[in-house]
Amino acid sequence: MKYYVGIDLGGTNISAGVVNENYEIIAKTSTKTNCPRPASEIGEDMAKTAIEAVKKAELSMDQIEWVGIGTPGIADNANGVIVYSNNLGFDNVPMADYIHKLIDKPVYIENDANAAAYGEFVAGAAKKANNAICITLGTGVGGGIIIDGKIYSGSNNAGAELGHIVIDPAGPQCTCGRKGCFEVFSSATGLIRMSKEAMESDKDSVMWKLSAEKNGKVTARTPFDAMRAGDKSAKEVVDKYITYLAAGITNIINIFQPDILCIGGGVCNEGDPLLLPVKELVKKEVYTRSLAKNTEIVIAELGNDAGIIGAAFLGNAVAK
Repeated sequence: MKYYVGIDLGGTNISAGVVNENYEIIAKTSTKTNCPRPASEIGEDMAKTAIEAVKKAELSMDQIEWVGIGTPGIADNANGVIVYSNNLGFDNVPMADYIHKLIDKPVYIENDANAAAYGEFVAGAAKKANNAICITLGTGVGGGIIIDGKIYSGSNNAGAELGHIVIDPAGPQCTCGRKGCFEVFSSATGLIRMSKEAMESDKDSVMWKLSAEKNGKVTARTPFDAMRAGDKSAKEVVDKYITYLAAGITNIINIFQPDILCIGGGVCNEGDPLLLPVKELVKKEVYTRSLAKNTEIVIAELGNDAGIIGAAFLGNAVAK
């Protein structure tokens, strides 16, 4: 049996897992990222967290093939460098060197959304595909592209920023500097913003009651729950959200024509009330609607484990 270590580096937590050749996580550990602080300290904690996971799996580091890292931002795997990550405050960080100080194993580095997409490709919702796209609806909209079994990163390692295709040039400001990005409308953040706007326009909305039950907090689930309670304003929010989401997905399918497009992130916990109307809209709008075969749209299967599993198998992705 072969074993690999996958590290999911986030702005809040560093998660490491030992994954066997059957794509099973057999041990997992985590620690706080504690940003901002020197990248060398974060790298040291990543290595220590990986070592703890190996010990927890009752293995020795000699039994580990390699270490893979999924990181926010732009990753240059060839040189073992995290080129840039605004969330972590990284600029040309030689992360592989920091890991090597404690772990004498090959180190592979990839963007975290790409790593998660690769996880779904090898072990999750996209495992039957040759070409696949994975999008994650979270604070932003993350994207990962698999073409002929390989991660597509672009010539500057910054490809697959699918959240920053523009849906409406007159739309709200995006953090990337453009207006009306897919991310502005289809992230959980965008859904929450639209819910709050609707609440301000309708003081009788059920969303106020649901928010009060959570100490005034509005979540991505709020409009869906209110819609199920018969709230008209909430239904309008959900319908608008689904329309934007379907528009972005249609754009992506028209460009790449993947076998499978899988959607992840907390919003997807809604299941069919989200997925079915999205699929109906895409079916009507996609360029290949008259063809017998079209992209299959599915919900991601691996959840938060996708990043660890995908990172753990980055060595295979590079070897292809």
